Amino acid sequence: MTSLPIYLGYKYFRSKKGAFASFTSIMAIAGLALGVAALVIVLSVMNGFERELQTRVLGVVPHLIIKNEESIENYDNSIAQLIQSPEVQAASPYIETQGLMSAGNRARGVFLTGILPSIEKEVSILPEYMFAGSLDQLSPKEGIVIGGWLSRYLGVSIGDSVSITTTNLRSSVLGSFPRSLSLKVVGIFELKAELDQSLALIHHDLAANLLNLTDNQTQGIRIKTSDLFKANEIGYSLLEESLPQNQGFYFSSWQRTHGTLFQAIQLEKKLISLMLFLIITVAAFNILSTLVMTVKSKEREIAILKTMGCSNPQLIGIFLTLGMIIGFLGIFIGLVLGLLITPNIDSTIHFAESFTDRTLMDSYFINYFPYEFRPSQLIQISATCIFLSLLFSFFPAYKAAKLNPVTILRHE
Repeated sequence: MTSLPIYLGYKYFRSKKGAFASFTSIMAIAGLALGVAALVIVLSVMNGFERELQTRVLGVVPHLIIKNEESIENYDNSIAQLIQSPEVQAASPYIETQGLMSAGNRARGVFLTGILPSIEKEVSILPEYMFAGSLDQLSPKEGIVIGGWLSRYLGVSIGDSVSITTTNLRSSVLGSFPRSLSLKVVGIFELKAELDQSLALIHHDLAANLLNLTDNQTQGIRIKTSDLFKANEIGYSLLEESLPQNQGFYFSSWQRTHGTLFQAIQLEKKLISLMLFLIITVAAFNILSTLVMTVKSKEREIAILKTMGCSNPQLIGIFLTLGMIIGFLGIFIGLVLGLLITPNIDSTIHFAESFTDRTLMDSYFINYFPYEFRPSQLIQISATCIFLSLLFSFFPAYKAAKLNPVTILRHE
């Protein structure tokens, strides 16, 4: 009798006409599979956005920028003090100003950033994403590196010249007017993020010249921290420990400039997870309704089994087996669908774009669908679904065990 619950559970799962499963069982499996697949897809994409923000975007955006109320004099000395801290992995001078970049009849506002190409790879991942050219070709008097989206928008490539009009004013006998210059494009990077549209890099000395700074002056010091999520704490400790004798220093971190985006992703991830778990709960109700109908249709057989000596635990085991077969199949199919569909979302989006004649992702911070499968999440999803399957299977199974065979067989 030990195999009786498994045998009858599988028998009730099968269709009376000999098909693999009954119609109600198929609907219950389909509902649970769709819920699991949706949860896997959405969580994996949200994981991907979170990862891209941490690595690709925050790998280019400064973790910390130490600034002063005035320009920073003798920045080499300040950098030497800062890198002594174990929480500072690298530091470099940093200048950022706004400008208007134009080529032909097109123009776009950009953040013009002054860097030292020789040490940029220590504080940024940008050198790893150079599509063409090199940061090393930036010189104190010539050269600019722009994003791939911006190069396509302006219609320029390596060797072409672009005009830069800055917000800094130059005075002459004729009055004050914005400073402008023409620079040759020596590099193009491709991050596939919003920075491709707005970031332009020039040599630190050229940027200093635009801001009327001397050779040993800079606007700020860019710092790569050991833990980007503790950027603010590290910033406060650096001001107290590494630069205590200097006055007028303050800092700005990525948490102030891009932190709201990261928080939004975290909040959306939690809310969407809750919503989809509720969808799975609703889908698991199909198991309950399937088992209730099965118990109702099998009352006569249940009564006969009880008169033949079948115990209540065995009857409960029959319908728990039926519920778990549905649950395991729904979970397995849902996981397979999620793991197959998620890597192909970009292809689906591109296919839809070919029909709409428009790009659907260019207006977003990251213009593609990153994804990351986390085994812990897949285990959590599976465990939750198994628990719900057991929970919703127990009530009709318990009801079947409490049926009175005398009452049922009296009318037979």
